[in-house]
Amino acid sequence: MREYLLTLCVTAAVTYLLTGPVRKFAMMAGAVPEIRARDVHREPTPRLGGIAMFGGLCAGLLVAAHLQNLKGVFELSNEPRALLSGAGLIWLLGVLDDKFGVDALVKLGGQMIAAGVMVLQGLTILWIPVPGVGTVALTPMQGTLLTVALVVLTINAVNFVDGLDGLAAGMVCIASAAFFMYAYRIWFGYGIEAAAPATLFAAILMGMCLGFLPHNMHPARIFMGDSGSMLIGLVLAAGAISITGQVDPDAMRLFAGSERAAVHGTVPVYIPLLLPLTVVMVPVADLILAIVRRTWNGQSPFAADRGHLHHRLLEIGHSHSRAVLIMYFWSGLIAFGAVAYSVNSASMWIVLLIVLLSAVGLVLLLLPRFTPRAPLWAQRLVPPRYRRRAFLELTARKRAAKAAAAAGGPGAGAQARTAAEGASGAEAEAERDPVPSGVNGATAVGDRSRFTHTRKISSHR
Repeated sequence: MREYLLTLCVTAAVTYLLTGPVRKFAMMAGAVPEIRARDVHREPTPRLGGIAMFGGLCAGLLVAAHLQNLKGVFELSNEPRALLSGAGLIWLLGVLDDKFGVDALVKLGGQMIAAGVMVLQGLTILWIPVPGVGTVALTPMQGTLLTVALVVLTINAVNFVDGLDGLAAGMVCIASAAFFMYAYRIWFGYGIEAAAPATLFAAILMGMCLGFLPHNMHPARIFMGDSGSMLIGLVLAAGAISITGQVDPDAMRLFAGSERAAVHGTVPVYIPLLLPLTVVMVPVADLILAIVRRTWNGQSPFAADRGHLHHRLLEIGHSHSRAVLIMYFWSGLIAFGAVAYSVNSASMWIVLLIVLLSAVGLVLLLLPRFTPRAPLWAQRLVPPRYRRRAFLELTARKRAAKAAAAAGGPGAGAQARTAAEGASGAEAEAERDPVPSGVNGATAVGDRSRFTHTRKISSHR
């Protein structure tokens, strides 16, 4: 565990330290695109953040290759080299797209080539466990097609969800944390060395996201761009492929006892079929809804729009930060819920906890529909824009009384009270009713139409 943590910390540190110089390089190279009609940010922001993330990936693999307990992963398996080869291709394609723009079909072809390169080097699905049937061996053609499909699906799901500051990096970090817990349990708990590469990939991916997040949180100073979103999507898919198609379910020795006990015991075997989807369930749902929506409207599935889940959260009144946190919540609930169920599938407490947290998530989604009405004694505990006018007036009168007492004399006190009344009226008028926050976060004071654009907005994708 200590060596995995060291690898994670080195990856995060390298990514964090490289992001600043990469931002300056992106500005010098002109990788600062104009604001598009579907964008949420208001100021032009440089891309190419994937360069720093790729540097963190290389640093993490280099450090792991020289650690005592992790260097065996490189000696016994070719999967780290396969990951680096595929990541290099997808990263180069993303850099070209961030700087010059690449057609959607060309990017799709590049994603398939990167997945094929990993397959040629051994990172592929060899068998899959099927409930009620057992372990089903795949032919080379079937394994290749399934691997390429999973890689392309994960890459585009992460790319689609990269629409708000810190959203994609945070969601992938949550997914990789859940995946690390599952893979580490298979490797350490069952003593299966074939799960070590997936555990390493998850630790490195967490480091890449954690190192980039401080620069990417709202308001973002740099975007990861396609060079980053496609890269972390590929790394996430590589870990899922490694543990799904390389770990032999028979090695877990779970097929003992009664039939009912065997069904419960083999849950960890079947979880790899679901976990790669659960960790990216929210992005995949967004991807599927986007394809259906655009096809229904007679548009291309690759056409850009403002109908993604995070855009809808902003439209119903959530601030930028709250929308991101809600997406984090659902991603963590689904990913960690699947991991917890794999540990003890017979416990009803896990199911009840997931249901309870789901109810909490639904309440959070509906919060902008309600106006909070806290009592006067609790007004100091709520944000200033939600405070009641009576509390503001009471606070202003108290300040006026203190100012009059400090000034001394009736004349000074009268002037202080007059000034306090004017300030109270201004504050009460400014914060009379809480307003839904729009694309500018908690500082929004009105409808989106009130904002004027000072820069030229391009409608090109």
